[in-house]
Amino acid sequence: MILRDARATATLSIPEVLHLLEQEPYAYFEQLEAAFEEREASVQAFLPEDGRFARLRADYKALEARYPDRADRPPLFGLPVGVKDIFRADGFETHAGSRLPADRLAGQQAACVTHMVDAGALILGKTVTTEFAYFAPGPTRNPHNLSHTPGGSSSGSAAGVAAGLAPFAFGTQTVGSINRPAAFCGVVGFKPSYGRISTAGVIPLAPSLDHVGFFTTDVDGALTVAPHLLANWKPKDLDSRSQHLAPGTIGLGIPRGPYMEGASDETLAHFESVKIRLETGGLRVIDVPTMASYAEISEHHYLILAAEAAAVHKEWFDEYSELYNPKTAALIEKGRKISGDQLTSAREGRGQLREQLQALTEEYQIDAWISPAAPGPAPEGIESTGDPAMNLPWTYGGLPTIGLPSGWSADELPLGIQLTGTWYGDERLLAEAVAVERALTEE
Repeated sequence: MILRDARATATLSIPEVLHLLEQEPYAYFEQLEAAFEEREASVQAFLPEDGRFARLRADYKALEARYPDRADRPPLFGLPVGVKDIFRADGFETHAGSRLPADRLAGQQAACVTHMVDAGALILGKTVTTEFAYFAPGPTRNPHNLSHTPGGSSSGSAAGVAAGLAPFAFGTQTVGSINRPAAFCGVVGFKPSYGRISTAGVIPLAPSLDHVGFFTTDVDGALTVAPHLLANWKPKDLDSRSQHLAPGTIGLGIPRGPYMEGASDETLAHFESVKIRLETGGLRVIDVPTMASYAEISEHHYLILAAEAAAVHKEWFDEYSELYNPKTAALIEKGRKISGDQLTSAREGRGQLREQLQALTEEYQIDAWISPAAPGPAPEGIESTGDPAMNLPWTYGGLPTIGLPSGWSADELPLGIQLTGTWYGDERLLAEAVAVERALTEE
């Protein structure tokens, strides 16, 4: 079953939503509620909540009472946000897509949620996640075709933005849980450099690999929100890069080698067409041989994931092992067998990969890497969330990535690319993403 209007309903950017909220806030909430009534029962992006929009309107009235003078209102005043259900949020239970008792998962509100609330945002609700942000899926379906997966683990967040149910939603990425679902659902997914957004108050999966990021409809939306979430935001880096984005000044490197060989024939053909579109738009795209040891990078990444997940879940799993999905339980059992020396070696590889990639960006004079965001379009069925192989090395290295919609498959499912920036070069990456998005949409 295809929702024929799914593409048309996810076009409002965050600046446009903020303008509507300033002009006619209650009319906007009516439109949003109508979207929920039309699509949420099929997509199932959010955890159920009785009286969601009565609460949201009451929260908005309270915000108006707190800031009666429009000139004093915070910059994201009234913006509804989806919160992935591994983020703790005041007034909402946290289940993490699991069957564990909610009181065992309770804690202080996530720091990033507090930052959004302080900037004036309102919590629209909790979005569906796979169990503990691993591979056991929830009920969410792809808004573009309900018989296909939206990806994971940030399934509800990506699908919610794609279906026009939320202009912004939080996600996390430990392997590919932002950029992959963003590609499958046809939205923008931004994963900052490791540590740029605090993970405090977010139930971890593997702390050395966990990244907090978010989904929006376009790069403009990401740029609007990023200053309120990223630590040590550097507007001068963004402004200086934006001022020098004349045609031919952006160099993008394609990481040729075993890594790219993981993409399907359809995806690679599409990616070559994207390359031509970008070159036509004035960007320089070159091949750069790299990551010959991709298999080892992948092995080290999953070793860290298993070992750290076992440590995170030790007490919960000892008490509630029978409540865990077999996929998550197998990960934890595997992690308990990994030695400290193995883990140390795998962690050291992260910095080594960053250094290698940085050396190549300087040698080939490129500003960012460009690659497919997923091996192919969203697979059929919701029992699996798809393969995160195209996202893994960038997550392992902790580098900033942003996924952009780039076209459609033969079956009319979204396809996406991802840009990867330099270590802590998030502001520059966002500026470059503006130019890439423009080249892709001006065709």
